Amino acid sequence: MPHADSLIITLVGGFVLAFVFGMIANRLRLSPLVGYLLAGVLIGPFTPGYVADMELAPQLAEIGVILLMFGVGLHFSPRDLMKVRKVAVPGALAQISAATLLGWALGRLLGMGDGEALLLGFSLSVASTVVLLRALEERQQITTEVGRVAIGWLIVEDLVIVIALVMLPLLVLPGGQAADPATLGLSIGWTLLKVAVFVGLMFVVGGRVLPWVLVRIAHTKSRELFTLGVLAIALGIAWLAYAVFGASFALGAFVAGVVLNGTPLGHNAAERALPLRDAFAVLFFVSVGMLFDPTIVVREPLAVFGVLMIVLVGKSMAALAITTLFRVNRHVSFTVAASLAQVGEFTFILASLSVYLGAMSRETQDLILAGALISIAVNPFVFRLADWADARKGSPPQAPSPLVGEGGSAHGGA
Repeated sequence: MPHADSLIITLVGGFVLAFVFGMIANRLRLSPLVGYLLAGVLIGPFTPGYVADMELAPQLAEIGVILLMFGVGLHFSPRDLMKVRKVAVPGALAQISAATLLGWALGRLLGMGDGEALLLGFSLSVASTVVLLRALEERQQITTEVGRVAIGWLIVEDLVIVIALVMLPLLVLPGGQAADPATLGLSIGWTLLKVAVFVGLMFVVGGRVLPWVLVRIAHTKSRELFTLGVLAIALGIAWLAYAVFGASFALGAFVAGVVLNGTPLGHNAAERALPLRDAFAVLFFVSVGMLFDPTIVVREPLAVFGVLMIVLVGKSMAALAITTLFRVNRHVSFTVAASLAQVGEFTFILASLSVYLGAMSRETQDLILAGALISIAVNPFVFRLADWADARKGSPPQAPSPLVGEGGSAHGGA
């Protein structure tokens, strides 16, 4: 039940515990995301002690999603993606398909319907951009060929998920009922038309207006106003996409970020948005942890093991097979495979939306969250295993790959 001070208590509890557990995870050489998720578990309803406001936390998390997607858009570089398109685009699509099929098979074995089983597989098919970037930063590989291929691969996955977030509410009605086939095509067509109009207006009109606005704000020479302006653009356009064009907050924020990425002040906008994005992204992961029932690991150990095998083994083997088929440098292949052996933020967003629509049960969401938490925790060890396997195979020195287009080094980011 809400109290007058529930906002400040939720913020204090979320940030303080996330900091403490994030520091512990960092000292253990794990991703801080593991600490954030565990902080959420601790203040969630499935563990004893204080329970945060379960209505307020998801709203704060929604702001985290908006800023997270805005940040992804700000770092999205079509030029970098084009350089690795020959392997990243077909590779990512094939890997998503393979993981989705594996998840569907596991879901059917667990007694799920076809729709829920497909959503299970699809949720597990995408990796966390945040986890990948931090791993590449630690290995100083963001601007190398390895980094370009891995980041390009995940950009394609992110784009697929963004489209899925738009389409899923049309395919599944609240309560889990399938949409009427007679009206499904019309609904999809109308929604895609509105999304296309929104994207077109953003690139044509927003591409001229937003840079002008940023320049005018920059002329004030006020850091506070510039930061506030960037935040207002991200949240305002996200709301516009949702309220006027029927798209998601996430899509609106992503498109706004992509438009600003091509402006002269796009880099400054990214820097100003970074602290706010990181802060609210922490609340997003804490909120996800609050939804997780840790007893699922004891109640359904075989199901959790099956999910982990898909994430850690199935996705990695699919990536190795695909990159080998495209004759990618072996060192690149092993690194990409290790990069995909985890799931993260988009998995949480898709699973939460599926539960909200009634297309996925809480039990299945718990399986996904368990797989995510464990896979993020063990991902550094997967990278070490990939390095060991690469060294044992005697990978030749890394040479320029024909899959990477000519023309200079790429910009890091995703």
